[in-house]
Amino acid sequence: MFRPGNGKVQISQDQIARRIRELGEQIRLDYTGQEPHLICVLNGAFIFMADLVRAIDMPLTMDFLAVSSYGSAQQTSGEVELLKDLRMPIAGRAVIIVEDIVDTGITINYLLRLLEARQPASLRIAALLSKPSRRKVEVPIHYLGFEIDDAFVYGYGLDRGQYDRNLPFITSQA
Repeated sequence: MFRPGNGKVQISQDQIARRIRELGEQIRLDYTGQEPHLICVLNGAFIFMADLVRAIDMPLTMDFLAVSSYGSAQQTSGEVELLKDLRMPIAGRAVIIVEDIVDTGITINYLLRLLEARQPASLRIAALLSKPSRRKVEVPIHYLGFEIDDAFVYGYGLDRGQYDRNLPFITSQA
């Protein structure tokens, strides 16, 4: 199996799979009798989203949007740009935003404001990772995979200069 040079595995493939099964079950219980609409934040959350929707044993719909606040840098610019908008309306829907990582909170706060204006019945966040030590804007994370320390991480959808998204685990630079 491909392994990145110099990286240290932070969260294993088995740990990720186990936690996603737990999150899927919690979402199923929380949305009993409803059909949640999950919105994947591209590009980083696509692997998490794929595994999460398979772990939710109920009817659901999904859509995708893309934003950028990093460009090719490893730190946010603080400016959020909508690159790809939703294809389906969300008014009156039970919506879950699926994000790879909540770092400063700036991007997810932008998305919350953008999507709240479209009048969903409810709006929650599912994030694979959270770095609370870097938070500039506090945001609610309803379904959290893992809380991590302040380190640059990649793998399992998160990139390092557009590479290493295909790693089945989360790693960090040594």
